[in-house]
Amino acid sequence: MSDHVIAIDQGTTSTRAIVFDAHAHIVAIAQREHQQILPRAGWVEHDPVEIWTNTEWVLARALGKAGLSASDIAAVGVTNQRETVMVWDRRTGRPVHNAIVWQDTRTQPHIDALTAERGVDAFAEVTGLPLAAYFSASKLAWFLDHVPGARAAAEAGDLMFGTPDTWVVWNLTGGSEGGIHVTDVTNASRTLLMDLRTLDWSDELLAVWGIPRAMLPQIRSSSEVFGEVRVPAVLRSVPIAGILGDQQAATFGQAAFGAGESKNTYGTGNFLLVGTGTEIVRSDAGLITTVAYRCGDEPARYALEGSIAVTGSLVQWLRDNLGIIQRSEDVETLAATVADNGGAYFVPAFSGLFAPYWRPDARGALVGLTRFVTKAHIARAALEATAFQTRDVIDAVISDTGRPLAELRVDGGMTRNDALMQFQADVLGVTVVRPRIVETTALGAAYAAGLATGVWGGFDDLRAHWQEERRFEPAMPREEAERRYRLWRKAVSKSLDWVDDDARIMAGGAQA
Repeated sequence: MSDHVIAIDQGTTSTRAIVFDAHAHIVAIAQREHQQILPRAGWVEHDPVEIWTNTEWVLARALGKAGLSASDIAAVGVTNQRETVMVWDRRTGRPVHNAIVWQDTRTQPHIDALTAERGVDAFAEVTGLPLAAYFSASKLAWFLDHVPGARAAAEAGDLMFGTPDTWVVWNLTGGSEGGIHVTDVTNASRTLLMDLRTLDWSDELLAVWGIPRAMLPQIRSSSEVFGEVRVPAVLRSVPIAGILGDQQAATFGQAAFGAGESKNTYGTGNFLLVGTGTEIVRSDAGLITTVAYRCGDEPARYALEGSIAVTGSLVQWLRDNLGIIQRSEDVETLAATVADNGGAYFVPAFSGLFAPYWRPDARGALVGLTRFVTKAHIARAALEATAFQTRDVIDAVISDTGRPLAELRVDGGMTRNDALMQFQADVLGVTVVRPRIVETTALGAAYAAGLATGVWGGFDDLRAHWQEERRFEPAMPREEAERRYRLWRKAVSKSLDWVDDDARIMAGGAQA
């Protein structure tokens, strides 16, 4: 009997395949990192071919470790890094350029010009999003304007656009030999090109960005049968039945389906989502409005989101750029050797600040340094920055909703760090709850696929699988927690207004 589901989690730093059984237990995991390509300051790229090759490898590896074959798999679900843009030739299947990653800021001058002309909220009523380089539209426009021959090829109908879910599904279903060109509503809602009300591409916005409609994938729901796997052979004929952007998938995996239910994912960045049901709610406090999910022909569900660009990737930066740790997991051990941050505060505004500030002019700042500060204090300050940034977006949620959080459900790799979770509870003054399965992004994609193929009967089945592993209660005196948070906000103020013409030239902008 086909009672297993395999999830493809195509993330910012790696691609994973995770096999789940009908009880939502993990049977096998395979993972492979891909290269972070950094051509110049502010530019972040990935190789789509490497990502697809890794996808094939992890699928075969996970099935092999589980001792399963295609006949044991009921469905495949896909979740992915959002906003990252890939463009490829539909005839050959070859990318025309490296993918431009969601963290990339090369299109900021284009955004600045549009903002000066129309205002930062020019398209927020239609899309739920502010004008920002974070989202896909300006990246796709960059391809057409800067890759030789791209615009002519796109207008001739030869180029295809997609976020990583689209690229993976197109290759899974045959690529240039008949692959399907689709995305789901959650990923489409992150492009600055989709109308939240119609759930379709906006002709007005396509005209603003100069994007031919023929490039765009069909927008489908998050949970339905899209097609069958043709490649790799080990999964041939298995239906692909779930697609969700990574943060929406994590919300799904936390069984946070209803209005008012929330989760916070700790990954490359941090992303807090709070469901608003079928109502499209606009934020006055720096959050964005997004599609949470859509199942089959049911109405779409929406959410408010607080997006933080740099959290887990700051630990990776300490490892790869500074070399003060050898492995990412060593940061907890190093930070634990000191009692506090020694007065140092780290604002990781490597790509500007996202929610709730939306300040592209900000850059990373390490402040409060004295000769007393060691690499252990810097490691601790890096971890604490994650908790402080989360406090920023939760304060925005409270401002928008008028309701305090009763508790915070968390997931993602960084939540395994007990010290960080305890500090998070202390800074918030709210109980932090960690589930038994913290890999909720992949689990959410599996849930969406399993719902569409009958592995699970409905939301109640999925809620029954959620189990608490540990809860962290606030222990720090509120006065001390508030003092530290005030210092954090002071540190944030020091990171602002950095990017100007002089800073761009120093960062390599004169060569652009």
